[in-house]
Amino acid sequence: MTRLTRLNSRGRWVLISLAGLWSQALAGPASALPGSGIPPDTLAQRLQPCTACHGAEGRASREGYLPRIAGKPAGYLYHQLLNFRDGRRSNAAMADLLAHQRDDYLREMAIYFAALDLPQAAMPSGNAPSDVMARGETLVRRGDASRQLPACSACHGTTLAGTLPAVPGLLGLPRDYLISQIGAWQTGKRHAIEPDCMADISRRLGAEDTSAVASWLAAQPVAPGWRAGMADPGPKPMPCGSVSQPSR
Repeated sequence: MTRLTRLNSRGRWVLISLAGLWSQALAGPASALPGSGIPPDTLAQRLQPCTACHGAEGRASREGYLPRIAGKPAGYLYHQLLNFRDGRRSNAAMADLLAHQRDDYLREMAIYFAALDLPQAAMPSGNAPSDVMARGETLVRRGDASRQLPACSACHGTTLAGTLPAVPGLLGLPRDYLISQIGAWQTGKRHAIEPDCMADISRRLGAEDTSAVASWLAAQPVAPGWRAGMADPGPKPMPCGSVSQPSR
């Protein structure tokens, strides 16, 4: 069974539509002759498949599974594009769209989205009750020492904007997307460079913890100037390959 036939009907329609845009971009400048009807190979043209799903200028959709990509570290975005293309992350639509893209194209796109400064209102949090939101904030800000769970902010930064070069920000992401990614770490469908701290941390989270963390993060707005900074030079709460190396 091909990747395309595994997609649902809506996914197939989107993928077919975007594949048409992408194939035009792949034609390159040599084919973009006057009157040819083929658009030139420009960055704007190559970004169309990205923004068709991830929203205008890289903002995430307000619900569902599509993450915000604007403002994330360029190193993180670039290596996620490589990972989708080369099969280290699993998403049929992303894999098909990126299958023939050159490394320099992907780096250029990553740099573009990383440079965007786009404030964003809070996402829907699923109307979680106050005690769930409080539990989520505690885990994000302080962790749970009794279970050796470090705070999310220990690696993703005090503003949760991520750290350079390749640790992503956690805000502006839909609750369902956050839950799905934690689940992917828990089941081994997503990996990072060893030692894989995200897999270790995710497996210590119960279903209620995961829902609380995702609900609280989704409810936080993205403020103007929200940008990844340098990592704290102090020791990390646990060995983590993705802090000093690109996440896989």
